Amino acid sequence: MKFNKSFSFLFSGYLAILLLFISSGLAVAANSPINIEADYMTSTENSNTVIFTGDVDAKQADVRIRSDKMTVYYSPKETGAKKKNKAKQSEAQQVEKIVCVGNVEITRAEWLGTSKKMVYLSKDRQVILTGNAKAWQGQNMVSGAKIIYYLDEGRSEVVGGRTATTVGGNSAKQKPSRVNMTILQK
Repeated sequence: MKFNKSFSFLFSGYLAILLLFISSGLAVAANSPINIEADYMTSTENSNTVIFTGDVDAKQADVRIRSDKMTVYYSPKETGAKKKNKAKQSEAQQVEKIVCVGNVEITRAEWLGTSKKMVYLSKDRQVILTGNAKAWQGQNMVSGAKIIYYLDEGRSEVVGGRTATTVGGNSAKQKPSRVNMTILQK
């Protein structure tokens, strides 16, 4: 039981330090311009989306996101009476959500997150990694079915999956998938 309490304390401390690095400076970064490069871009006004495909590389302040495909969902332009009522607000459209699929990498300083899919929810300031989700701080790594970063709160959640298949011999066995963390000590 001592081991479990020690591990739990160490794990909580590691995540707090990890989130301190991630969340420091993000309030400034949230208003910084987003620069995106890709092989191809499609914009659709009806759905207020811009889709980038092929070696997508996006940067905002010191955050960098790479993926095979990125869909940016933005707020619609306001017209007529709505626009007059909000005359004091910025004329620029705001990013509401970003969805990345395929070979997703998100980096900030020494932190690296990878997954098959990433969703960034602008209003909630959450980054959600799913599909073989892993995060590294230096040489330390944590993995799970889903990693959620609550950027403004300075906390994260790592969720294990329901089942994982282990193949041994001639038969496949189902076993619960769990959160996995590796801490390298000097």
